[in-house]
Amino acid sequence: MPAKLEARGLTRHVDGRALVEDVAFTVEEGRILAVVGPSGAGKTTLLRLLNRLDEPTEGQALLDGDPITELDPLKLRRRIGLVPQRPAMLEGTVFENVTAGPRIRGQQAGGERLLAILDRFDIRELRDRSARNLSGGEQRRVALARALANDPEVLLLDEPTADLDGANEARVEELVAELVADTGLACVVVTHDPVQARRLGDDALRLVDGRVQARGSPAEVAR
Repeated sequence: MPAKLEARGLTRHVDGRALVEDVAFTVEEGRILAVVGPSGAGKTTLLRLLNRLDEPTEGQALLDGDPITELDPLKLRRRIGLVPQRPAMLEGTVFENVTAGPRIRGQQAGGERLLAILDRFDIRELRDRSARNLSGGEQRRVALARALANDPEVLLLDEPTADLDGANEARVEELVAELVADTGLACVVVTHDPVQARRLGDDALRLVDGRVQARGSPAEVAR
């Protein structure tokens, strides 16, 4: 069986500069790949290539063995969800934010599945509050719930605990680990923090100047 998500020689050049160069990896269902590296290493660009927010100059990404360029972009972004480093909250309530994707597709937003998602991320009691007035940690949980409401197969997380205090960082990490273990999602987590990479990752990859400098176990790679 093919890996759930695979990158083969992913490369992106902009104005003659290599943002990502010849990156390759696989991510299996139920596993977390931690991508670690300094600022400017190409980590965010890599995530954007994995759901076609950017297009590669060379190489390709595959979902279940199929090139993602052969998939409808909107359907692809439902199957491969991306939570950016600073997720924007839509105007409206927490409930409206979490159900935005299904409502755009004309699906009924509600029911036991939604309540289970709200409970998973400890935000059921916040459902009628304005999402833009929440704390940073609460907004991060809303963003994760919003991504999960689309029923993705792969989850891409860009610095999921950036700017959070220690308690909120620990809670978000716990939620991510539980989510992957319970649902079998394939997950790619970008972080500049090698300690976080060791805590979260089943596998790890270190990017420097857009190139893979090391890959293997988090203990070996994220030092």
